[in-house]
Amino acid sequence: MLKVDLNCDLGESFGAYTIGMDEQVIPLISSANIACGYHASDPLVMQRTVRLAREAGIGIGAHPGFPDLMGFGRRNMNVSPAEAAAYVTYQLGALYAFARSAGVKIQHVKPHGALYNMAGRDYDLALAIARAVQAFDPALILLGLSGSESIRAAREIGLPAAQEVFADRAYMPDGSLMPRNREGAVIHDEEEAVRRTVRMVTEHKVAAADGQDIEIIPDSICVHGDNVKALAFVTRIRRALEAEGVTIAPLSEIV
Repeated sequence: MLKVDLNCDLGESFGAYTIGMDEQVIPLISSANIACGYHASDPLVMQRTVRLAREAGIGIGAHPGFPDLMGFGRRNMNVSPAEAAAYVTYQLGALYAFARSAGVKIQHVKPHGALYNMAGRDYDLALAIARAVQAFDPALILLGLSGSESIRAAREIGLPAAQEVFADRAYMPDGSLMPRNREGAVIHDEEEAVRRTVRMVTEHKVAAADGQDIEIIPDSICVHGDNVKALAFVTRIRRALEAEGVTIAPLSEIV
């Protein structure tokens, strides 16, 4: 039986600003990546998102990013591996406080935005993040881009790792995500997103920007919560996968 996790980046509202449709998306996914206050979110939003995830019975993950609220954590920062590791630890501690208060455990950690993409290419950065996660709780699952340095680093130190693919992002021939400043980097067409996702899960392949197929391993599928089509994507992707006999399950049942 094929099993796959369906995750979404959530809890990214802050103050007077609302981002995403968390209440509608949460019942349709199996794992939530909750922003921890650096690239987005605030204490009230974190608390509320943990509560919503607990009520839905889905896996709760920390989504730590760079301290870049204005850039939504999507701008590269020149930081040392030690700094990045400390950023992750700091944000993990924040979400842990709300999770413990709500009587739930953190299932996984998924770095956000630029931190995620940089760690996917930079082994030293990936290793520092993996060690920070392991030091906090060696049972946590590190969620990283399929085939990336993040996955390699986690496995080398014995940290549980799950490989992630993206329903709403275009891929480069090397398996990395197409930079967001390039046309076509974000997929908005529902039919295309559903078709690509089903193929990734059933065939472990996706067409890169040059038209060539690349191989990927989909332990988990991500739909970005700030994508205007997030609710439609999640709804249709889940329905299409279940029609193919695929079971949607949290990472704790897959890794």
